[in-house]
Amino acid sequence: MRFIGPGEMFGTVALFTDRKYPAEAVALTDSIELSWSEAQMREMMSRHPRIAMNVITIIGRRLQEAQVRVRELATQRVERRVAHAVLRLACQAGQNTDNGTQIGFPLTRKHVAEISGTTLHSASRILSAWEKAGFLFSTNQRLTIRKQSEIMRIAEDPAD
Repeated sequence: MRFIGPGEMFGTVALFTDRKYPAEAVALTDSIELSWSEAQMREMMSRHPRIAMNVITIIGRRLQEAQVRVRELATQRVERRVAHAVLRLACQAGQNTDNGTQIGFPLTRKHVAEISGTTLHSASRILSAWEKAGFLFSTNQRLTIRKQSEIMRIAEDPAD
């Protein structure tokens, strides 16, 4: 569903639900996770209300993002959804290079398919067409966007 970058919180929704949270975290690169128990987190939020407010803000943003993604899945064609996913990843983890904006973690076509709500075949077909057109390229599972304006044009196409 979502890539979590350095310093971002994850798993906080489970604090406020029945703990049957239907997600898991999978590290794509070597990572360090810092965690607190539910009791410790609730104690910190009681003593420092700003922490609780920050958690609410983060959960609110993620809910808003989820609503946008559901709308995309329900109303947009696949190529447009893939464009939105690539742009989100570039915004979240893009690093400017001489060749364009490189997404700063390993990214397979299967990952793109999963976050776009499509099949591996469809995502691969779209990304291959974009590579052929010179919009982006991939080397060693590192996606680099050469022509972000073209990807944005596809993402904003009102033809849906």
